[in-house]
Amino acid sequence: MSVSPMNRRQFVKKSAVTGAAVAASGSVAAGPAQAAERKPAKAPKTWSFSVLGTTDLHSHVFDWDYYKDAAYSDSKGNSVGVARVATLIKQQREAKGEERVLLVDAGDIIQGTSLAYYFARVKPITGKGVKHPMAVAMNHMRYDAAALGNHEFNYGIETLRKFESQCHFPLLGANALDARTLRPAFAPYTVKRICVPGAPDIKVGILGLTNPGIALWDKDNVSGKMVFPGLVEQAKKYVPRLRALGCDVVFLTDHSGLDGSTSYGDALPYVENASNLVAEQVPGIDAILVGHTHVEVPSYTVKNAETGDEVLLSEPYCWGYRLSVFDFEVELEHGRWKVTKKTAQTLDPKSVDEDPEIRKLLEADHELVVKYVNTAVGTCSEDLSAAESCWKDVPIMDFIHQVQTDTVKAGLSASDAALPLISVAAPFSRTADIPAGSVTIKDIAGLYIYDNTLYGKKLTGAQLKDYLEFAAKYYHQVPVGTKADTATLTNANSFWDYMYDTAAGVSYDIDIAAAEGSRIKNLTYGGTAVADDQVFVVAVNNYRANGGSGYPHIATADIAYSSTNEIRQLMIDYVTSKGTLNPADFAVTNWKLTQDGTPVF
Repeated sequence: MSVSPMNRRQFVKKSAVTGAAVAASGSVAAGPAQAAERKPAKAPKTWSFSVLGTTDLHSHVFDWDYYKDAAYSDSKGNSVGVARVATLIKQQREAKGEERVLLVDAGDIIQGTSLAYYFARVKPITGKGVKHPMAVAMNHMRYDAAALGNHEFNYGIETLRKFESQCHFPLLGANALDARTLRPAFAPYTVKRICVPGAPDIKVGILGLTNPGIALWDKDNVSGKMVFPGLVEQAKKYVPRLRALGCDVVFLTDHSGLDGSTSYGDALPYVENASNLVAEQVPGIDAILVGHTHVEVPSYTVKNAETGDEVLLSEPYCWGYRLSVFDFEVELEHGRWKVTKKTAQTLDPKSVDEDPEIRKLLEADHELVVKYVNTAVGTCSEDLSAAESCWKDVPIMDFIHQVQTDTVKAGLSASDAALPLISVAAPFSRTADIPAGSVTIKDIAGLYIYDNTLYGKKLTGAQLKDYLEFAAKYYHQVPVGTKADTATLTNANSFWDYMYDTAAGVSYDIDIAAAEGSRIKNLTYGGTAVADDQVFVVAVNNYRANGGSGYPHIATADIAYSSTNEIRQLMIDYVTSKGTLNPADFAVTNWKLTQDGTPVF
């Protein structure tokens, strides 16, 4: 449990009281007019304050794309980074008053860019005297609290704890529990005070909730150490506690989406995107800052099923694209503050300048990372592009498959080495490109953008076919006689690119004219049809191996190989060792899209 001690808002109130006492004792023989001047102002009956919110910053400090080694740009004109968001926050504080603004984050802070990787693996913050740039930036911005995101656990608990120790604000996780004691492993909540001169402070309870999927996605880092029950279950425990502590306003910061969906199927008994369910099922909540799903939801209301009260939710996209602003109006009734009005919106920071103080604080760290990602590791014989990787078997994806296959093969036991070995991997970035000529770390990092590690898992032929059928849900059905349009072909069933696996080592067709569940045709290994009872070793990343995206069979499959080395680093090592990246060494066209047997592309 964490109830914040005296903070800057309490100090403002204390100073104001001291100042008033000095003024009152400044004159002994005061006349009526002077006495009237000294009479305390009437206590206010209403007040307003704001809670500002960010989420899924993923270590974007500056408006910079390390993969492209250039200022960030996209088709929608967005900017990224907390340096710009910091300027918006300054403007909000100046307009509304420092003592009327709280600042909160909804998680996924320390993973996601080359800067994040650099300070986790190359120059780790666990080393002496090394501070995480996000801790430096967020301390400067004076955050009041942040929820734990699932990606906070990617580099292990030691790195997370070190980051936590560097933050001047609590990392909250009411449903991140010690596996042995089932007590909170992090502070569940904090209580902040809004100073109101001449009236009681407004007590704002901030409860943090993280994603139950951590138990799957980062199983290697948390198994036996932490457990992650559902958001609804823990909110039911802590919201009444905050009200009992006298909180006038209860604000949640949830690293969980708001549509009630789950990507991992029934692998866990808890919902992944549960913020709407928390609002609906747990009485006593005023508002929720939503995270995890990387969408912009300026304002959304959910009616609580028990009380009928409306709960206000907002999600500010990701990467510093937006800033959520919750504005509250409260009224004093019988000595307690009651919310009378609340609104939410998102602000776009692209039109403001980056905070020069954050630039000054972190420019040197940024330059270190720029130098690192531009380090040459070899050459490439021709340009390799991922632009068509979501509907064609392209050589750049075979590069990933080759590295995964080689690595798992070298680590198999003698008995497992006799089994056929295949690889599965997803096209994480359609914009990835490894140019002809010099190959740098950023070229490879732009292709493999996640910090996944590698597994080898055993699947039967029947299970492998189920796996590939599940992947084929990625495509919209296109009947024979209808031309497939790449602009509308993919991402059916909210199946995003990172969720779609292709396979190497087997050959197969995907019939997009067929119904889901019967699209995989001509599945062969070594020119022979795959038998249902045939056993394969499948090279697969840890996210998928542990149940990420809900693929069948893989999470419970026997393990033939596992490693803590990031696949991205294995790819860098491959190019460094070979000297030249040549698709002639690995490119094989082994799958294609068809319409009733006719190739689509």
